[in-house]
Amino acid sequence: MSNPDKVLFPQYGYTKRQMVEYYLAVGDGILRATRDRPTTLERWPGGVFEGAKLATRMDYARGQAGMGAGKSDAFYQKRVPKGAPDWVRTARIEFPSGRSADEVCPTEEAVIAWAANLGTLTFHPWPVRSDDVDHPDELRIDFDPQPGTDFGDAVKVALGPARDLLDELGYTGFAKTSGKGGLHVYVRIEPRWTFTDVRRAALAFGREVERRVPERVTTKWWKEERGEQVFIDFNQNARDRTIASAYSVRPLPHAPVSAPVTWEELPDVAPEEFTIATMPARFAEVGDLHAAIDDQAFSLEPLLEMADRDEKDHGLGDAPYPPNYPKMAGEPKRVQPSKARKDT
Repeated sequence: MSNPDKVLFPQYGYTKRQMVEYYLAVGDGILRATRDRPTTLERWPGGVFEGAKLATRMDYARGQAGMGAGKSDAFYQKRVPKGAPDWVRTARIEFPSGRSADEVCPTEEAVIAWAANLGTLTFHPWPVRSDDVDHPDELRIDFDPQPGTDFGDAVKVALGPARDLLDELGYTGFAKTSGKGGLHVYVRIEPRWTFTDVRRAALAFGREVERRVPERVTTKWWKEERGEQVFIDFNQNARDRTIASAYSVRPLPHAPVSAPVTWEELPDVAPEEFTIATMPARFAEVGDLHAAIDDQAFSLEPLLEMADRDEKDHGLGDAPYPPNYPKMAGEPKRVQPSKARKDT
């Protein structure tokens, strides 16, 4: 390691050495979450100090367009860093803009440790494998509590209508904390469909949950329309949208991590208790709770049929994409409702 005693989390004194040791302690788990997947590295080389700024994805897009992204203390590394060892494998991926890049593609724990030594806190793997980067093998359901709601509200939605729907579809879902305030559920799927298909399936899933508990769940893309509800973020399944992997460290003062959890323990989970200091002991005791995620891959057909019914019976077409995407086929007008009203 270079500069192993560098403090990355000043409030708790956690050093780079401790972060690398954490990743080695959960090595089997973090590698299962990232193995053979193109992975964006969220690097905080200067540490998580007060006032530190993370360059946003929009900053990155502006930088790519030559517009300048401003000074940031942390950034997303989408291309393999210069000087990477020859044993660090890569995978060529294509962004919505049409540009391409060779991203780090972990194949062994040493790659995780090498990235952590560069100040990588969070690993953002694509939902694809290196041998087929255009067909996701993972459906990602993101329960995002909006202002006025919290992690407990996300848990109630996941344990109630969302889990009921998973059971009806015959899917096995694997839950984890986001490491912040949200909750994620992953479903392994057959790599037969495009990103557009998987996103459409995620939107259909969210809309069905919303129908069952409309007072608690929303799939409205525009924040001004969401209210105090749990947002199911279907756009996390769009190309080049990624989620912090299981076991990833998050850039908050107490160094929390995204922790796999069982459905049975979920009602009592306190996400802030999972940190680089506590997770190694938990991992040694219970192992990787996502170890069985590759045992069975499911078909998206039931959800795509549900999407067809949404269009035919409910008049529900596509929903807006994130702002940095080109106009997509079938997408509605991409303008927030309040601005659209002012323009008419």
